[in-house]
Amino acid sequence: MAVKWGVLGTAGIARSCTIPGMKEAGNCELYAIAGRDAAKAENFKEEFGFSKAYEGYDRLLEDPDVQAVYIPLPNNLHKEWVIKAVRAGKHVLCEKPLALSADDDREMFETAKENGVLLMEAFAYLHSPYVSMLRNEIQSGSIGEVDFIETDFITQGYIDDIRIHKDTGGGAVYDLGCYCTTMLLSLVGSEPEYVMGNAEFNESGVDIFSSALIKFRNGTRASFTAGMIFKPEPQDRWDNLYIHGSRGYIASNIEYNQSGTLNYTVFSDGKRTEKSFEARQNYAIEIEQFGRCIEHNEEPHISADFSIKNAKLLDMILEKIGY
Repeated sequence: MAVKWGVLGTAGIARSCTIPGMKEAGNCELYAIAGRDAAKAENFKEEFGFSKAYEGYDRLLEDPDVQAVYIPLPNNLHKEWVIKAVRAGKHVLCEKPLALSADDDREMFETAKENGVLLMEAFAYLHSPYVSMLRNEIQSGSIGEVDFIETDFITQGYIDDIRIHKDTGGGAVYDLGCYCTTMLLSLVGSEPEYVMGNAEFNESGVDIFSSALIKFRNGTRASFTAGMIFKPEPQDRWDNLYIHGSRGYIASNIEYNQSGTLNYTVFSDGKRTEKSFEARQNYAIEIEQFGRCIEHNEEPHISADFSIKNAKLLDMILEKIGY
């Protein structure tokens, strides 16, 4: 059976990424959309084929037929509406970062557990076969013992956007760096030992260009750069991943959340190999996986432990850069 979904908000990521993924997912029913503006919610209903449109998020949560809720609201509103949703008995998929601190993450997962529902952080790219292929490549020993990983995510600068305001939880680390940290944690499999960081801030007090160096307890070193600095037009971005090992390396410029035919390079023992694979729309994979968790008791691909571990790392980095 298809899970009846409600979408709590009419954000850009919902329109361009997640709702198209929902339409592609085989176990999802686009049941309800809610917005602060009734006309905008009605437009989403007509555009995507939702059964119902609500003015106000509370009205959607009061609908007993809504089984699961997707939350794409600004970062500073995640905790409030996740807790309201789980207390209303809804399973919740919430956009990254789940909250603005590890303590808030813990409280949200505990509240979900107390109310007998599931909560998962929405990192769609982690559902892609790309990440599991990288992990398998490392575990196979093809590049030897990993000693250094670098990943970068840089996008265009934003002129007037929630991502560049501190009161909405904006900034390069929260918006882009969280991709880098989750990639590192997925590949390294160790706890951070220490963190160093630096950042450039805008006039509202959020980082628009940040870098961090992380030393893990297993000896692996890692670095990332996250920034919102490219000129707004033409829109552009830079995604980079480099994994160095004792016998070789993996190099990739596959964009986070990219789908289609994708390629990365493995250099091992003097031999260069191009690896190619197919990836579906990442958000569709994510929605289907969470649907199986609801209907068939599958474990969430993004666990509470992983989200809290990532939030702790983000806390460490934000403290170092003086956010």
